[in-house]
Amino acid sequence: MAGYKPVAIQTYPILGEKITQDTQYWNNYKTPVQIKEFGAVSKVDFSPQPPYNYAVTASSRIHIYGRYSQEPIKTFSRFKDTAYCATFRQDGRLLVAGSEDGRVQLFDISGRAPLRQFEGHTKAVHTVDFTADKYHVVSGADDYTVKLWDIPNSKEVLTFKEHSDYVRCGCASKLNPDLFVTGSYDHTVKMFDARTNQSVISVEHGQPVESVLLFPSGGLLVSAGGRYVKVWDVLKGGQLLVSLKNHHKTVTCLCLGSSGQRLLSGSLDRKVKVYSTTSYKVVHSFDYAASILSLALAHEDETIVVGMTNGILSVKHRKSEAKKDSLPRRRRPAYRTFIKGKNYMKQRDDILINRPSKKHLELYDRDLKNFRISKALDRVLEPSCTIQTPEVTVSIIKELNRRGVLANALAGRDEKEISRVLNFLIRNLSQPRFAPVLINAAEIIIDIYLPVIGQSPVVDKKFLVLQGLVEKEIDYQRELLETLGMMDMLFATMTRKESTSILQHTSDGFPEKKKMES
Repeated sequence: MAGYKPVAIQTYPILGEKITQDTQYWNNYKTPVQIKEFGAVSKVDFSPQPPYNYAVTASSRIHIYGRYSQEPIKTFSRFKDTAYCATFRQDGRLLVAGSEDGRVQLFDISGRAPLRQFEGHTKAVHTVDFTADKYHVVSGADDYTVKLWDIPNSKEVLTFKEHSDYVRCGCASKLNPDLFVTGSYDHTVKMFDARTNQSVISVEHGQPVESVLLFPSGGLLVSAGGRYVKVWDVLKGGQLLVSLKNHHKTVTCLCLGSSGQRLLSGSLDRKVKVYSTTSYKVVHSFDYAASILSLALAHEDETIVVGMTNGILSVKHRKSEAKKDSLPRRRRPAYRTFIKGKNYMKQRDDILINRPSKKHLELYDRDLKNFRISKALDRVLEPSCTIQTPEVTVSIIKELNRRGVLANALAGRDEKEISRVLNFLIRNLSQPRFAPVLINAAEIIIDIYLPVIGQSPVVDKKFLVLQGLVEKEIDYQRELLETLGMMDMLFATMTRKESTSILQHTSDGFPEKKKMES
C-alpha cells in the first residue's frame, strides 16, 4: 500500500464563460442592497450633481435616497393619485413629477410643497423632462398630447397632438433647448422642434414604444418597445442603423453608461443587457428576481439602481479599490531563521541527504486506499463538496467505475443516502462536462433500485425526474450522431467535387481525360 497514488481530480472547464474587460468591469459591484417600496417602481433618476442622490417613483410617493442610504432622506407625497415619473433638473435643485390626475408638479429639493403646478393634461402624465435651458418642462400623457411648459410664468407654451395613442416616454435634448423626443403606443417616435410647432422627424418603431433615449451629442436616438431596441440616425433624418432583439419579453427602460460607450436595457424577462455602442453586441448581462420597470446609473457608473414590478429596489455599489500599504512591511526576526542555509552550495566532501516530503492524502483517498468504497463515495456526496467542487465528486465516481466497484458503492443505501445521490445526478447530469460519467452512473442506479420503486414517494419522484433526464440526454446524443453523419456526407461530397474529370480534345482529334482542380 506504500505505492498508493491519489485520485487525479480532472479539471472540467465551464463552457461558454469568457472573461473580458466588460465582465470584469460590470462584475465589480458589491452584493445588491434591496429596498422595499410601496408599489411597482416605475421610474428611477439620478441627480446630475453631487452628492448624486436619486429619486424613486413608486405608487403615490416620490422618495429621495442618498447614494449609500437605505432609508429615504426626503419624501414627496402630495399627490391625489399615483405618481408615474420624476426627473431632476440639470443643477439637481428642482424635481419635476407627473401623476395620474394629469398634473405636472415642480418641487424644490430643500422643501416639500410643490413650487409650481401645471394643469392642462386630461389623463395620466407618464413622462416629464427639463429642456436644456432649464426654464421649460416637456410632458407627455395618455391624452395623446405633448405639452411644453414655461416655468417662470407657470403657463403652457405649446401643445402637440400628432400622436394617436398614449404617450408613455420622452426625453429632451441636452444641447438644443428647442428639441425633444417622445415615444407612443401608436408605434411611432417623434422629434419635435418648438420653433416649428410640429415634429421634424418621425420614425416607425413597429411596437408600442416604452422608452426613448437621445445620445448626449444629439446624433443618435434609441427606442425600445416590444422585444426590440432600435438605434436611429438623427442627422440622416431618422435612418435605422441597427435593430437589436436580445430580450425575450418587452423592453421597458434604457440607460446610457457614463462614458457613452455602453448602452443598458431592462426588460420584463428580468434581465439587464449591456451593449457596446460601437458594435451593438451584448457584452454583459445582469439577472434579477423580478420583471424590470426602471433603470438608472450614477456618475462614473458607481451605482446601478433597478426598480422591479414587485416593489423591490435593487441597488449595487461599485467595490472600492484596495488601498496599498504606504509603509513597508516590518521584517520579522524569525525570517532569517527560515532562509538560513538556503543558498548553501555543496562542498566536495559533503554528503547530501534528502528528506522525502510526506504527502497527506485526502479523506476520500484514505478510504479508497483501505477499500472503503461506499464511505469514499459518501464523503464526496456531502453538500459542501457537491456544490462547491462537483468535479471532485465526478472524479471519484469515474475512479470507482474504472475499478469496477461503482455498482457495489451505490447498492444498499437507505432513502436519505439514495436521495443525495439522485439530487447530485439531477443537478449535474445535463452539464456537458459531466454528462459522459454521470449518464453511466444513472443507468447503474436505475438498474439497481428499479425493483424497489414504489416504497418511497420522495425517491419515486426523483427517479422519474432522473429517468426523464437520461432519456433526454440519449435523444440529444442520437440527434448529434445524425447531425455528424449528415456533415460527414456533405464533407465527402465537397471533397469529391474538388477534383473533377473533363474531356478535352487534343490536336489529333482524340479525346483526352484531364483533371481540373477547382
